[in-house]
This record gives sequence, C-alpha cells and structure tokens, in this order.
Amino acid sequence: MNPDLIHSLNSLRILSVDMISYAKSGHPGICLGAAPIIFSLYTNHLKFDVKRPDWPNRDRFVMSAGHGSALLYAMLFMAGYDVSIDDLVEFRKLGSKTPGHPEYGKTPGVEVSTGPLGQGFANAVGMALGEKYLASLINEEIPKQKIINYYVYCLCSDGDLMEGVALEAASLAGHYALSNLIVLYDSNGITLDGALNNTYSENILQKFMDIGWEVDFVGDGNDVREIDKAIERAKVNRKPTLIEIKTVIGRGSSHEGENQVHGKPLTKEDMATVRKKYEINSNTLEITENAVRYVRKAVANRMKGVYEDWNKQFEFAKRNNPSLLLQKYLDFVETGNVGINFSSNNFKIQNNYSEELRESNSKIMNIVADRSKLFLGGSADVASSAHTSLYKDVEFSRKEPTGRNISFGLREHAMGAMLNGMALTGLKVFGSTFLSFSDYLKPAIRMTALMNLPVTYIFTHDSVGVGQDGPTHQPIEQLAMLRTIPNLIVFRPADINEVIGCWDFIVNNKKPVALILSKDEAHILDGTSGVNVSKGAYIVRKELQKIDAVLVSTGLDLTNTYLAGETLRAKGIDTRIVSMPSVELFLSQPIEYQNSVIPPNVKVITVEASSTLPWYRFASKGCAIGIDCFGMSGPKDAVLKQLGFDYDSIAAKIENCITNN
Repeated sequence: MNPDLIHSLNSLRILSVDMISYAKSGHPGICLGAAPIIFSLYTNHLKFDVKRPDWPNRDRFVMSAGHGSALLYAMLFMAGYDVSIDDLVEFRKLGSKTPGHPEYGKTPGVEVSTGPLGQGFANAVGMALGEKYLASLINEEIPKQKIINYYVYCLCSDGDLMEGVALEAASLAGHYALSNLIVLYDSNGITLDGALNNTYSENILQKFMDIGWEVDFVGDGNDVREIDKAIERAKVNRKPTLIEIKTVIGRGSSHEGENQVHGKPLTKEDMATVRKKYEINSNTLEITENAVRYVRKAVANRMKGVYEDWNKQFEFAKRNNPSLLLQKYLDFVETGNVGINFSSNNFKIQNNYSEELRESNSKIMNIVADRSKLFLGGSADVASSAHTSLYKDVEFSRKEPTGRNISFGLREHAMGAMLNGMALTGLKVFGSTFLSFSDYLKPAIRMTALMNLPVTYIFTHDSVGVGQDGPTHQPIEQLAMLRTIPNLIVFRPADINEVIGCWDFIVNNKKPVALILSKDEAHILDGTSGVNVSKGAYIVRKELQKIDAVLVSTGLDLTNTYLAGETLRAKGIDTRIVSMPSVELFLSQPIEYQNSVIPPNVKVITVEASSTLPWYRFASKGCAIGIDCFGMSGPKDAVLKQLGFDYDSIAAKIENCITNN
C-alpha cells in the first residue's frame, strides 16, 4: 500500500488511543482493530461536506459500536470537521465536544447518539427507510432525481449483532429491501467478557442472507483496498448489505485478540509498543501534517464540485417546477418544515359527542396526515386495535415506497429505534402499541428523549379496563415509568377536546411525546379544553365558594372524578376539579400558574387507574387514589370493583379523604 496512506492510517490509530490514555478511560481495542474500516469509509466513500455538516443529501454514518467514539472523533478531525486537537484532548471531560460515547448535537459529524448496543444498527435502518420514503416522494415529481439519494453506513460490532433490537431491525431492512443501507461488521470475535464463541456460534452471514440481505466478506481487516472493493460492490446491490470484516481487537498491542484490551486504556509500556509497531514517532496527542493532509486532500478531490452540482439541481427544481407538492418537499429539504397547519382553536366539538378515545385519536391524526405527506408511522402489529392507520394511505413496501403505514410487525424495540432514525431525517413520525407493551421499547424511548427527537409514541389500552385480557395486558406501572424519563412529554387526555389539544402540541412542537389513550368510550365533559392542554393542567370545574379539596385526575378517570365532585357538592362539600393531561407540562409552567390551579395549603386528591407513585408530589397524605397491584382477568366492571376502582369506590375514597383526613 501507499506509504502515505499507511502513515495516515496508523496516525489515526495512535491518535485515538492517545485520547483514551490521556483521558484514562475508553476503549482502545476497537481503535486499533477497526481503524482501517473507518479510514476507508471517510477517505474514499462517504459523501459529506465539512463546511455544511447538515447538508440534506450527505451520506449518513452511524457508529453503532459507540464505544469506538475516540476513533470516530479522531477521524472527524482528520477529515476536516469542526473538531480540533484541543477537542480531542478534552475527550470524556465534562462539557467537551468529545463525550464518552457519540452524542447527537454535540459533535459536528455525529448523526445519532449511540452506545446501547444494537440500537444504532436499528437507527441506521430507520434512516435508510426515511431516505427511501423521501426520495420516492420526490421521484414522483422529478423521476430519477438526485436531490435525495444518499447511503446510510453503519459500523457494528459482535455485540451489536447479539442484541435483539438489531436483528429485529435487520429483518425489516431485508423485508423492505433497503438497498441504501450498508453495514460494516467489525468482526473481531471478542466481547467484554471473553471470546465470542463462548456465547455465540451462529453463521451470521447465512442468517442475514436468509432475511433478505446481500453479504460480503473481507478476510483481512487491515487491508484498506479490500475494504474499498467490498464497499463499492455493496453500492450497486438491490438489497441491504452486510460486510463482515475480520479484524483483530487491539491490533499491535500486548493484548491483541484478547478481551482485556476492549475497555481499558493501554499501559505506558504498551503505548510505546504500538507506537513502535506503527512507526509513529509523534508526541502524545500530536499528529503530522502529512497524515492529516493525506485524508483531507483525498476527500477534497473526491468531493470536488459534488455539493455545487447538487445545489444547482436543487435550485433548478425550485425555480422550474410548478408542482405545489414538490415545492413543499423542497422546502422541507431546505428548512426541515413539515408544513402542517394545526390549531385547537379551529375545532368545535358538540357537547353530546362521545366515542372511544382511540377512535377520536384516529380521526384527529388522519386530519394531521391529510395536511402533510411528511407525517407517517405505524404500529407493532396492533394498528387495527389501536386504530392508528392512516386510512387514505397504503402500506409502505418495496412496491409502494411512498406508503405511509409502516408495518413494523411484532418488533416493538426495533420500531422505537427505527422511528428515532426516521426522525433524524426530519420526518414527523409515530409508532403505536398497547401501553402494557411500552416496556418492550423503553430503551428506544429513552434515546428519543435523550436526543430530544420529535417522535410520537401512541399507547392505547391504558388501564385495567381492558378487563378479560388479564394482568399481562393491564398496565399498572407503565405510566409511572414513562413519566420518569427526562424530556419526555406524557399525555393522557380525557376526551376528544383534550386529544385535539395533544395533537396541537405534537404538531407545533419538536418534542418527544407519549400519547396514552383508552379504548373505552369517552363523553365530552363540561369545561375540558384543547387549548389548555399545553399548560399541562387546568381547572375543569371551579368551586362554588370555599375549596374543601382539589380533585386532580387524568384520562377517562376524570369522568368518575367529575361525577364524584358533583355528588359531593350536593352534600355541601365544595371541590375544584382539575384535569392534568400532562404532568411534565404542568410542572414546566410558572409557579404562579401552578398555584392558581392547585393552591398551596389546600387538600389535594388525585385519581388515576395506575401506580400512585407519580402523584405523591401533588396529593395530600393518604389521598393518592390509584392501583398499586397487578390486575386480573374478568369482565371490566367486575375487575374495577374488585380493585376498588369502580365509581362507587372512587367516590367513597374521595369523600373519606376529605372528611376523615
């Protein structure tokens, strides 16, 4: 190989392990073993512009093996991104541009936060699906267009491919023939605890062929030329491609090929050994100009005129195509605006309106869908029960790549991680399942919130009211779990007015949302408001004179709480009734507003058919009414009565809290 190439590649290796040694923390094994993969990709293949890191038609790279962050940051520096040697020195330090694992929004060139193995792989599948969808939309207006036509590359590890979420997503990628997805598998046969064959003996290439992928193999992971050839072959495939690249973890160190080098900095003696092996004589965290120049010159030559040609096509399409749809798509490409005009103020619902909340939600989300083709999503095989189909659209498929109903199948975790990838392409996306199954995708929801992505999770069948399906399908602790995730907005609306208010927030804010819905019929309640949902909580019915207690409730439980308040009023007990569709939004309001809704030093009683844990911050002692045990199988009314959550029981508990506490 070219001596300059070898020097540049080896400089990348040493620079990345220098970062780890200086930080006294990190994962040197992947840096020494997988450097040729990253080097080949960035130097010879990846389409990007360091001056415009957010260029819409750039190729995406996902470091699913997020523990290799030092390698990625060093490569971004060498490629010319706004990452300096000083930033590399700050690796893993508080507030640095180079955190311990890649974090979306902190480092130019980092497309997604990764670290939990397997999720980055699924994010990449979602990105590839998003590209395929958007490219197909524009193709309907400009056949064979090149405004959106990028690849999604992913570096994954042995550990990634042991995770269920990666295999769930891989199955869908093969099913949908996402040919724009190329996965580079760093196959070193080692995990944190030891040899891969201690726990894994599958033929991974055969497995991927069986689920609809093209596969390739590079026997020497140190041979940049062979890696290049494999990537070139993958680009012309009509299916997603997995390239297994055999590497040696910690190559050149005293523990090469051993698990000890996975997550522990090299010793001073070992650093001296690898420096000598790779003929790098620079000081710690220094690199020669020749090493950097080699990469930047190769990238500059390869990318010369690419962005400018793309921009000419883009501007030509803007000026010369009268299609309103195309202009909306081009505006989205340029600004990220999905173009949905939606306001609670534009809806007037009759006072006698009643229907299942999941059906109300279906109607409202289909109104949203009518206003923009950039709104799409699907379910984990429950669309017919959750009522989350976009009923004017077909299913996304190989033959219908502009279909907006995505069948994720029974792959909840992959659904969540793929939605994150789709959201990172700018699309407005949703996914749905039953609330009790939100546990399956909790890790993906956490990453949604961590990256502050505008993904909407729709969870139906929200309480023990599902009845005869029994405790496996009756959520108890799930609402509490969701409300503890930082940055996630959880809505539990009481009627169609509040459902409209939830969608007003979802459409007009770029925030992660969990929308919790009952499958039971909901009647319009006097005083509910879509406009007030954005405040998190508001007064539904005021007291007549003196407040004896404030009754706070959510969802369909607000109906029984309201009725109980009316009964108490007839007995001379004066209550204020508050709907709290979103705890998080209420707590984000000024304290003056919070106190105007729930005054200090007033008895507060909360009512919700789930764990009482989230309500102790509001409820007076002994006055959080909920369900803190698992449910049971039986007719709904019988289950509610047995659990003390039928109307009579709730009314009695409320009255007892007021009169006996």
